Amino acid sequence: MKKVRVRFAPSPTGPLHIGGVRTALYNYLFARQHGGDMILRIEDTDQTRFVPGAEDYIIEALTWLGIQFDEGVHVGGDYGPYRQSDRKPMYKRYADQLIRDGWAYYAFDRPEALDAKRKEYEAQKQTFQYDCRTRGQMENSLSLPADEVQRRLDAGEPYVVRFRFPENIDITVHDLIRGDVTMNSNLLDDKVLFKSDGMPTYHLANIVDDHTMEISHVIRGEEWLPSAPLHVMLYKAFGWEDTMPQFAHLPLLLKPEGNGKLSKRDGDRLGFPVFPLDWHDPKSGELSSGYRERGYFPEAVVNILALLGWNPGTEQEILSMEELIRLFDISHISKNGAKFNVDKARWFNHEYMQMQPDETVADLFTPSLEAHGVHPDREYVVKVCGMMKERISFISEMWDQTHYFFVAPDSYAEAAIRKRWKAGMTTHMAKMIDILNSQPFEYQPLHQAILEDYIAANQYNTGQIMNSFRLALVGDTKGPDLLTLVMMLGKEETIARLQRAIDTIGEVETPAQ
Repeated sequence: MKKVRVRFAPSPTGPLHIGGVRTALYNYLFARQHGGDMILRIEDTDQTRFVPGAEDYIIEALTWLGIQFDEGVHVGGDYGPYRQSDRKPMYKRYADQLIRDGWAYYAFDRPEALDAKRKEYEAQKQTFQYDCRTRGQMENSLSLPADEVQRRLDAGEPYVVRFRFPENIDITVHDLIRGDVTMNSNLLDDKVLFKSDGMPTYHLANIVDDHTMEISHVIRGEEWLPSAPLHVMLYKAFGWEDTMPQFAHLPLLLKPEGNGKLSKRDGDRLGFPVFPLDWHDPKSGELSSGYRERGYFPEAVVNILALLGWNPGTEQEILSMEELIRLFDISHISKNGAKFNVDKARWFNHEYMQMQPDETVADLFTPSLEAHGVHPDREYVVKVCGMMKERISFISEMWDQTHYFFVAPDSYAEAAIRKRWKAGMTTHMAKMIDILNSQPFEYQPLHQAILEDYIAANQYNTGQIMNSFRLALVGDTKGPDLLTLVMMLGKEETIARLQRAIDTIGEVETPAQ
């Protein structure tokens, strides 16, 4: 059996979209499950769209997500170079071979001539396509005399090399997800394979590289499905049919609302990233947010993307990379696009937050504490994080949920005061101070003294008193179990906060029970 070798082959034209990340992930899962190789190849044949920094961004993003490569631009390998611009000399030889064998031809048509032809067709309410029916009307080596073609070549006239589709044949692509897809050659245009700037197009370079790198499976987005018949024909033209890789075209990632492919605009509009890392556009200076900087765990992002278009055949949703590798089955990939669910993405990160050791959460939270000018004992921070991490999905939410553990309130929620702090409440809070001073500072004795010996025995309103107690400590009526909070703050701090609330809020007229 042919060894499994897959490649992820992005173009360095900007940040890596999460749809591309999912493609890389599925390739990685497939390779690892079959004991195969994963290759990173940079397809930079379109130099006009090259963006500085994009290649490094791609590598950093995939490294952050734990997608490892056996060969590639950053790790080397026996099948390099792994950057297409470094492989430039070989493509011309293969383009020349196609011309010699009658599978391709020179086209000398100038851009203005092509524009004129398109307008001519538009005037007749038709669409021009450079194909088997129109190529005879154009300036190319099929329509011009051989000596004229040679003259133009010798004169150095610019040209492109186009593929020569046979007329009226059915071309079948077997897709591992979609089954057989058949298209008639009369519907296909003679794609450019080699450009006038001396660089191959994606189509030629892709096939040559996949063949020479011995790629066994091409797993890529469905936007390449219309090009697959050309790729199949190129394998035939080169005589490589027996080693042609198997194809799998992945469904699109769709926007959360409405129809269409998930775009950066959708993320901007709905407030979620569509890139793995922050991206600073070198041309516009615009910053696009990434999952890493938004506080997503890489394991959560991998889990999210794996289940967008694929399922393990069970109800299990939380899956480690090891589990994904073991369970991945390309036949379980859907043919239909998968809608991105923002709330579900948040849920995944919440679940992974709960899996983090308290020490790790504390490490992540420490910069936020320092930014607020707080420098508590580390053991205390770890305990707070252990108590409160279940309430957050992102580390950026931790300060809002825990600030009162570190800083005494300097104000009190007006709505909570109106609802909870009734007449006589200063007396009740003073009694809490008395109890704290007279009882052992331990959870059970305080619980007995406050809730049973004082509140229950005197038939006071438990909710009013305990929520006012909480208001004094927190500044609002949120937070964990009250006496657990008291144990965390300590006796002196708790008493100080109670006294401050008595002095600040004072007595009110509405009677409490």
